[in-house]
Amino acid sequence: MNEIASKISTASWRDFYEMCKPRVVMLMILTSLVGMFLAVPGMVPLDILILGNLGIALVAGSGAVVNHLIDRKIDIMMKRTHNRPVAQGRVEPKQAAAFAIVIGVAGMAILLLWVNALSAWLTLASFVGYAFIYTGYLKHATPQNIVIGGLSGAMPPLLGWSAVTGTIDAGALILVLIIFAWTPPHFWALAIHRKDEYAKSGVPMLPVTHGEHVTKIHIIVYTLMLVLVSVFPFISGMSGLLYLVSALALGVGFIVWSGLLMFKPKPSTAMDTFRYSIAYLALLFIALVVDHYLI
Repeated sequence: MNEIASKISTASWRDFYEMCKPRVVMLMILTSLVGMFLAVPGMVPLDILILGNLGIALVAGSGAVVNHLIDRKIDIMMKRTHNRPVAQGRVEPKQAAAFAIVIGVAGMAILLLWVNALSAWLTLASFVGYAFIYTGYLKHATPQNIVIGGLSGAMPPLLGWSAVTGTIDAGALILVLIIFAWTPPHFWALAIHRKDEYAKSGVPMLPVTHGEHVTKIHIIVYTLMLVLVSVFPFISGMSGLLYLVSALALGVGFIVWSGLLMFKPKPSTAMDTFRYSIAYLALLFIALVVDHYLI
């Protein structure tokens, strides 16, 4: 008991910051920003730009804290997550729950009061999908967990778009579809690298239930689907030639990494593919914005 109390007493603002998964949230906000910028021909109103993304970030951070809370017993078994604040006892479950509620309610209040109701309710739906449907159920129910649950993680461009327009438009749904297709190869590459840890934790990730070979086939198939989907902004007229060239070049890179993972894997290839996938999504969405304002 004294040891646990000592750990809790050492909790700092960094522990609460870490529970929000800041790097994941920052990538989400990048895609939300792109959704905002593509929704209008000129500049996004400054109040919506700041308050919209602040509200989305707070609710996303709340979902991340709930993930830490629900997965604390699994996290302690995995090298990647064993030092998380709740898993290690530096933050009590009640403290984490209270923190999640405070920042989640704050985020929803900002969206409802100063942005618009549609973006608020879509953000809440994304929170429920990730924090409870994916983390609480799908993650443990099926090896297709990341495919089915990926929709909630694909929502940020729509959240940003709807924050500006108050509508759900085809362009926003194309951006959601891109992230939806990107999520499985992105996460399965990490799952291959951490296969033994997932097996130990009992989470039925695809490499554990069906083996690495089947997972690598899935990665190639989804990567090809992603490259196809990534040209939709050009086909629909939402983006121009600069974006098309960027999407195809980045897509070729993703295909190359998927091929190396399948046919010439090294111990580091799965993690390198995972890292490339993060750079791919960031650069793809940056290309969308650059193209949007150059045309």
